Amino acid sequence: MINFFIDFFISTGLSKDISYVFANIVGFLIVLVLGYVSKIVFRKLIMEPLSKIVKKTKNIWDNAFVERKVLDRLSYFVPVIIIYSFSGLFPEIEVLLEKTTICIMWIIGALVVSSIIDAAVDIYRTFEVSRQRPIKGYMQIVKIAVYIIATIMIISMLSGVSPLGLLGAIGAMSAVLILVFRDTLLGLVASYLITNENMVSIGDWISMPQYNADGSVIDISLHTVKVQNWDKTIVTIPIYAMVSDSFQNWKGMTQTGGRRIKRAVYIDMKSIKFCTEEMLEKFSKIQYIKDYIKRKKGEIEKHNKEIDVDTSILVNGRHLTNIGTFRAYLSEYLKNHPMTRKDMTLMVRQLAPTEHGIPIEVYAFSKDIRWEFYEGIQSDIFDHILAIVPEFELRVFQYPSGYDLEPLTTKIMERKK
Repeated sequence: MINFFIDFFISTGLSKDISYVFANIVGFLIVLVLGYVSKIVFRKLIMEPLSKIVKKTKNIWDNAFVERKVLDRLSYFVPVIIIYSFSGLFPEIEVLLEKTTICIMWIIGALVVSSIIDAAVDIYRTFEVSRQRPIKGYMQIVKIAVYIIATIMIISMLSGVSPLGLLGAIGAMSAVLILVFRDTLLGLVASYLITNENMVSIGDWISMPQYNADGSVIDISLHTVKVQNWDKTIVTIPIYAMVSDSFQNWKGMTQTGGRRIKRAVYIDMKSIKFCTEEMLEKFSKIQYIKDYIKRKKGEIEKHNKEIDVDTSILVNGRHLTNIGTFRAYLSEYLKNHPMTRKDMTLMVRQLAPTEHGIPIEVYAFSKDIRWEFYEGIQSDIFDHILAIVPEFELRVFQYPSGYDLEPLTTKIMERKK
């Protein structure tokens, strides 16, 4: 093929040397195009039909191999093998082409094995035993070993030194390397784990109290992670601390588009009581709970009649309470609030009584996750809650202040007079 192009360029009037260079360039481009076309043909004739067959099967394991792109990475072998097969056409760079393609094959092979390991972990997770005995950590060690072997083989191929010789040299230098490049090696391993596990990315909001970090990640390097706090100060954290220590990443909040509201109002226990008919009549006029009052009254009357209790004594049978009705109102209020997520957890719950009263906790998610807007939404909700507590003949607990003691002081002073 090369000779054909040489003769063609010579026939155009070019010198033999220039024709030889052009012929090799054209020949190499043709081989590259052939490799690219072969990859496309492999994908169309083998990969795509195979993927369709896999999706139709009931087995889970074959889906794992498709999702982890095992076949996709295998397809890269095709153009590399073709280039390797035609390397003999270019005598001047034949050795370089062979070494380069073999090195690329080692890289592709390592990636394929890595994908197979990830697929195996996914398949293992479908079994109940995976909850008690996870194997992901062991598989990561195997992946690291695969990458190390591939790296050694590539270096051996390029340098001409045997793999055993390289291992011996690395073993002899390992103590010195660990001592001199300790931070770099720790950073390298941490960077790999952070990237592979998708633990943190630039722009993520993270909290790491032990380093006084609470803000947005602005830079990730080999040795450090820089976090800009909300007060605009910048904290530098060793990257290996992101693996060895714990931190909170708020990425999930950003991705779901909902920010949690979790706050309680403490109700004075002395204000809790059964609802009277007058109170129920008043509550039935409240838009959000009028259906609730009607339904509950029917249920309670039916229940009390069935068990034939004397309802003149409130301890007998079932009765509505003002705090229970208050909880029902808050639940409906949150469901109808325009800035709460209805597709995420939304509830009002009563927590265990404390010395401060009974906590009525709101647990919901706001639609707007931006800090200032989130705080505004949360404040508006609790402004309303605090304002309507007296409507249910309840009292919010708070410690006595000077204003609370003023009437008592006035009475004492009047008695002294």
